[in-house]
Order: sequence, then C-alpha cells, then structure tokens
Amino acid sequence: MAALPTLAVAHAAPVISTFGPLRRRLMPRLSGRGRPDHVALTFDDGPDPLSTPFFLKVLDERNIRATFFMLGRAARRSPGLVQEIVAAGHEIGVHGWLHRPLLLRGPRATYEDLARARDTLAAITGERPTLFRPPYGVMSTCAHHAARSLELTPVLWTCWGEDWTAKATPQSVHRTVTADLDGGGTILLHDSDCTSAPGAWRSALGALPRILDTCEQRRHEVGPLREHGWL
Repeated sequence: MAALPTLAVAHAAPVISTFGPLRRRLMPRLSGRGRPDHVALTFDDGPDPLSTPFFLKVLDERNIRATFFMLGRAARRSPGLVQEIVAAGHEIGVHGWLHRPLLLRGPRATYEDLARARDTLAAITGERPTLFRPPYGVMSTCAHHAARSLELTPVLWTCWGEDWTAKATPQSVHRTVTADLDGGGTILLHDSDCTSAPGAWRSALGALPRILDTCEQRRHEVGPLREHGWL
C-alpha cells in the first residue's frame, strides 16, 4: 500500500508539473529546490545572437554564472555563441530541439527530440549536458522516460517573471520574480523571444540587475544549478 501515493504522483506527473504550488510541495527536486542560502538563475529558449549577448554582459559585470537551457536548433545556428557561453563559465542544459510541447508526443518522437538536442550541444561544447527542462514546463511520462534513458535530470523552476508577454516590463518582471523568490529557489527568465512576444526579452534584461540586487539584499548567493545543492 505504501507504493500507492508514489504511483498516483507518477500518473499525475504531467498535471502536477504544470502547477507551481503543487509541484513545489510534491516534487521539490523537479522544481529545483536547492540549499537555502542559494538561488539558481536559469534562462530558456536561447541562444539568440540578437539578445543573449546582452544578458551575458550583465552577468559578466556582476560576476554571476547561470544555467542556459538551449534549443538544439538555435544552438546549431549559433555554435560560436554556445561556446562563448560555456567559456564564460555558464552551465548548459537541454530545452529540446524545437520548442514543441511534449505532452501529446509519443515515446520515439520525444526521445529523438531530446537526443538530437543533447548530442548537438555535446558536439559543440565537447561535453554532454546533464540537465533538461521541457518546453512550457510540462513533463510527460514519455519525457521522464526519455530523460532517464539519456541521463538527463529534469528541472523546472520555483519562480518566473512572465517575461514572454507583450505587456511585460522590467518592473513587472522584477515584481513577479521576487514575489515568490526565497532561498533555495530557481528563477526562470528568457534570453530570447523566439517563442515570446517580439522584443519581450528586453523586459527580462531590464529586470535582471534589479533581481540580482534583491537577491543580494536578501543574502542569497546566485549561481547555476550545478552549485544549487539540489542533486
């Protein structure tokens, strides 16, 4: 009987992973909960040569490292930028080949999507990524199985900036992120607008220094997931 709650959570995983409060309570590891004095900073949807370099500049000026979850096709188009990100000390994760929802995709299509992205990033960087974040943050059973087969650890987030919308501003992104931010949390921002409103990345960029200031005021060390103490 003890296995029943675990089994129930496994079957409900796609639903639970979609809703932050429920996910954080029942799946803290998937949510990216880490050590209480640390905040993990993560970016999705890049690399984008039009926007990602601006984020790298801010991070370099603040001596902050982050985790970038990359789309395989975008990485293939900008291999030099991927190498620049790694050379700057940042961590790379898989965000799929294309930004397609995985919930309705079958086992083979899901596996091939993740494998293609992982292998592309490995070929560019010389090292296989070990982290995976599904598009839209929705983990399917097929995605869980594929990630395990590819030795990828899924991780989502505890707070985001809603920085993909046309109405987002630096102020709204900062406010939304910090409202739910506490020690051990994982922040999600976007360094590209490839799946967002055109130019939406500028709101995330404008909010980034203020978010880092808030973390400093709250005495949270900011860094990539590899330093988060959650694995």
